Amino acid sequence: MRLRALLETDALGLRLLGGDDELDRTVRGVMTTDLRDPSRYLSGGELVLTGLAWRRSAEDSEPFVRILASSGVVGLAAGEAELGDIPEDLVRACLHHRLPLFAVNESVAFATITEHVVRQVSGERAGDLAAVVDRHRRMMTSGPAGGGPEVVLDLLGSDLDLRAWVLSPTGRQIAGAGDPLPAGVSAALAGEHLAATRTGRRGPHRVVTGGTTYSLFPIHNTGRGAAPASRDVRQTVLSDWLLAVEADASDWPAARLDLLQGVTQLIAVERDRREAARTVRRRLAQEVLELVQTGAAPAEIAARLRVAAPVLLPGLGTAPHWQVVVARVEWEQQSGAPIEAGPVSQSLLEEILVDPATTGAESADRIAVAHTGEEAIALVPLPAVAATAASEAFGASGDLVQGPAADIGTSSAGLHADALLAVVRDPLSAGLDGDGRLTLGVSAAVHSAEGLRGALEEARHARRVAAARPGLVCAAGHHELASHVLLLPFVPDDVRRAFTARLLDPLRDYDRRHRAELIPTLEAFLDCDGSWTRCATRLHLHVNTLRYRVGRIEQLTGRDLSRLEDKLDFFLALRIS
Repeated sequence: MRLRALLETDALGLRLLGGDDELDRTVRGVMTTDLRDPSRYLSGGELVLTGLAWRRSAEDSEPFVRILASSGVVGLAAGEAELGDIPEDLVRACLHHRLPLFAVNESVAFATITEHVVRQVSGERAGDLAAVVDRHRRMMTSGPAGGGPEVVLDLLGSDLDLRAWVLSPTGRQIAGAGDPLPAGVSAALAGEHLAATRTGRRGPHRVVTGGTTYSLFPIHNTGRGAAPASRDVRQTVLSDWLLAVEADASDWPAARLDLLQGVTQLIAVERDRREAARTVRRRLAQEVLELVQTGAAPAEIAARLRVAAPVLLPGLGTAPHWQVVVARVEWEQQSGAPIEAGPVSQSLLEEILVDPATTGAESADRIAVAHTGEEAIALVPLPAVAATAASEAFGASGDLVQGPAADIGTSSAGLHADALLAVVRDPLSAGLDGDGRLTLGVSAAVHSAEGLRGALEEARHARRVAAARPGLVCAAGHHELASHVLLLPFVPDDVRRAFTARLLDPLRDYDRRHRAELIPTLEAFLDCDGSWTRCATRLHLHVNTLRYRVGRIEQLTGRDLSRLEDKLDFFLALRIS
């Protein structure tokens, strides 16, 4: 309801003392307080009722009104029962902070105003929301294109003053009304939603982040591919969208919650439509994958790629390069039927490969993902460019250079394993919840059908390297297959422990007894390629002190750090540990 409506209700006995230009503000709730600082109980949008017991002198009015204004209060109603006329210092403070001020006749109880506001706000929101749902249902059923989730979210904002966003399981914004959520906030909300869903709690889930309260509503798949209600939640938790509403739904009446559930169902219908559009791309990827795995002739594979290229990169005049990405979600086996991980991996990989900076569901239109067994395999097209452009994009180290040209779907430089997981690692870890893992491997770019089989094997090898690492969400790239990183994960655990204990335990024991920092000194010395000057500078030591520490390391281990073989042994021991 609007503040103006309060003046139009004679039974409330309100008299406006200031703020004529602010009467179109929307009242979302009401609070009665005589605290000097009630900010901890305010969330914005309230009409505050006060008996002025907090006021001891004229100097108290300014800080009180300043606190209300900064908390987002839309109006202040002061009772006349305590002091008679409303103090002029309070009137001036409200005018200064542009806070509408009402005088409440002493014959009117605050409970009367509270009851009226609550009744009006609840009734209007429920009625408006019902109209929103009905209106959007008609829009979505009137044609094949539908209104899209943006339409209903805009209506929630304009008609109900509810800010809402549709988020993917990784926190990427699919749709929203108004300003997008900050990336950190959306990722945190997605993580909280996944964690709550894994514990079996029913939505909506109440989450407070950055001082703002959100209610999270799950958006379940409702199409022909929807999971039966009896299916393990782990088969859907990493693929369902969610609706994040900037409000506390914990005290909403059942009717309003039902209406929000109706909104999620409408969005789910739109999601099913977009999911169906992926069928063609998935089929293309499946056909190419089967040809590659069965050893088909390169000419046959190339023919299928020529069909795929226009679908994945419309308008492209030249044949693209391709990269292969392999992902696998593994769950610890529990009682009951085994979980079919292939479709889960497929849906999740499709989401991971979308640039997190983009919004909307259509940004996945250039991604073709198939699944075979427990694996998901993505065929990612990269527009063909000159070799010099590609080398510039990767930089001297071989890592992908981030920037406007490095769009994840079209970058000529290609995908980098670590960059793919940078944004999604935290929310997905919450969804995996200690009994699941996601591992991912990325191949180098290839420019012909002949290279796809090798790229697939390369991506699978890289994924196995990632699987050998600790952590719930891990990735490895093709560049790691030409270094010691490829070998170390496959060394048996007992061999690792024996090797590191023999070299490093004497140094650790010495450090514990003497606080000598021999291990950090060894790491720095190797990192500086054995340069005494650079290492001493890095550690802020005199060179003689450094020489003493290195001598102690050699004495305790029986090794010589001037020999390449001993340096290499120490380097590997530190990496393994």
